[in-house]
Amino acid sequence: MAIETIGETVGSTVRAGPTKDELFHVLRNQRRRFALHHLKQAEGPVDVGDLATQIAAWENGIEPEAVTSRQRRRVYNALQQTHIDELSRTGLVEVERREVTLTDRAKDLDIYLEIVPRQDVPWSEYYLALGSVGLATMVVTWLDVGPFAFLSDISAGMFLGVTLFVSALANYYTQYESRLGDPAKPPELRGEH
Repeated sequence: MAIETIGETVGSTVRAGPTKDELFHVLRNQRRRFALHHLKQAEGPVDVGDLATQIAAWENGIEPEAVTSRQRRRVYNALQQTHIDELSRTGLVEVERREVTLTDRAKDLDIYLEIVPRQDVPWSEYYLALGSVGLATMVVTWLDVGPFAFLSDISAGMFLGVTLFVSALANYYTQYESRLGDPAKPPELRGEH
């Protein structure tokens, strides 16, 4: 059985990264996802206390300034005892003193970190349907069947090309909006308030 890993090339050798199972284990916890989201936004070292404050704010649906010491301490202890160690062990973050920094390896996680909203379109099925309709339209236009006899082949092709382009833009926009680290709140919390 092959184990897939995410690695980085150093010189002519590939340094093995965490396996998919390790990544999914790390990412299954909401606090770790929140930590990665905040670190991606910061684009630099973040103090563990500041990280705990932001995560506590997201967990409690409040602004960071409103986080109580008890809420912050609960998250801080969990980060120190479990979560930062898990992220560090898999090479996603580096810790120096009380500062946590996202590593370059974390950039490879974007495909795993995209959160698909419940109301999202199943894009693979959409493109399959679009391709089927497009092929059928091109065939009936080429064969001059029914009302499609009045369309030129180029008109049908242009219409389908524009439809594909608009669909791809919509797909890109929805996926961009669901990535960790992009907008202010983690994807799991967007649209709740």
